[in-house]
Amino acid sequence: MEPLFLEPYFQEKIWGGRKLATDWGYKLPDGKIGECWAISAHPHGPSTVKNGPYKGLNVAELWNQHRELFGNAKGEVFPLLTKILDAEDSLSVQVHPDDAYAEEHEHELGKTECWYVLSAEPDSYLIYGHHAQTREQLKEMIDNGDWEHLLRHYPVKKGDFVYVPSGTIHALNKGIVVLETQQSSDTTYRLYDYDRVDEKSGQKRDLHLKQSIDVTTVPHVDPKLNITEKDYGDSYVKTFVTAPLSPFFSVYEWRVNGELSLHREAAPYTLVSVVDGKGEITCDDHTYEINKGDHFILPNEIKSWQLKGDMQIIASEAGLTE
Repeated sequence: MEPLFLEPYFQEKIWGGRKLATDWGYKLPDGKIGECWAISAHPHGPSTVKNGPYKGLNVAELWNQHRELFGNAKGEVFPLLTKILDAEDSLSVQVHPDDAYAEEHEHELGKTECWYVLSAEPDSYLIYGHHAQTREQLKEMIDNGDWEHLLRHYPVKKGDFVYVPSGTIHALNKGIVVLETQQSSDTTYRLYDYDRVDEKSGQKRDLHLKQSIDVTTVPHVDPKLNITEKDYGDSYVKTFVTAPLSPFFSVYEWRVNGELSLHREAAPYTLVSVVDGKGEITCDDHTYEINKGDHFILPNEIKSWQLKGDMQIIASEAGLTE
C-alpha cells in the first residue's frame, strides 16, 4: 500500500488571487482562484487520486467503494476537507451552522473549521467573534449595520493557529493565506459582504441574515487551546487541537529537520499536506519524494512512516465515531 497522492480542485472566488500559482506552483484555471480543495470528497469539488491502483478515482468514490482504506470508518460521507485559501481581498463576514442545524436546513454536515496561517502581510487581522451579549442585541447591531462595534478584530501572523467552531462569526481578511482543516461542508451564511458587486453577475452576493442570527453563538467565547509540542531531536510534532475540544478532527504540525519517524495510533487514516520545503516519505520500504504543495492520504494499511528532509507538514485525522 502506498500514499494516495491527490490532484486538487480549484475554486474561483470574488476575493481570490493568483498566489496558488506564483507561490505554490499549481497549474490554475484563469480567474481569481481563492481556494485549493486539496483533500476533498465534497460534491462541489472532489480531489482525485494521481497514483497507484486507485488512480482516477476521487475521494468520494474511494470512501464509498473502498472503505477498507479508511479502516472501515463509519459515516455516510468522508468527514473532512483540507483547503488552501488565498485571500487577495477580504472574505465576507460569515458564520457556519452546527451539525443539527445543517442537517435540518441544508442536508449536509455542519462546519467547524480551523486555520494554520501560511503567510500574512504586515498588520494582518481576522474578524473573529463579536461583542453582542444577547441574540436580540446581535440582531439589532446587524440590522443597523453597526459592524464597527459588533465585530472583533484578531491580529495574526505566519505560523498562528486559529480554531473556528461552528457558530463563530469570522472572516479572513486580505493578504492572508491559510491551510484550512474543516468538516466536509460547503454551507456558509453571510452577514456582511462590504456591499461588493460580483463582476460577472453585476449583482451583490446574497446575504443570509436570519440563518446567521439563528446559528451564531451568543455571547462569543474564545476556545481554550492547549497547544503542545513533542521534540524528536531536531524535528518536532506540534498538536494544535484534538478531542475533547474538537470532536471532529485533530490537527498537527510535523516539522522535519533531518528525520522523523511516526506511527499510527488510534485514528484509522491520516491526511497530509506539505506546506513548505521538500523531502521524502518511506512507507513499507518504499520511498516517495514529496514537495511543498503535495497532499496525500495515508490509508489504514500504512501503520508507520519515516520522513526525511527539510519540510513543514500539516496533518489531520478525523474524530473517532462511536
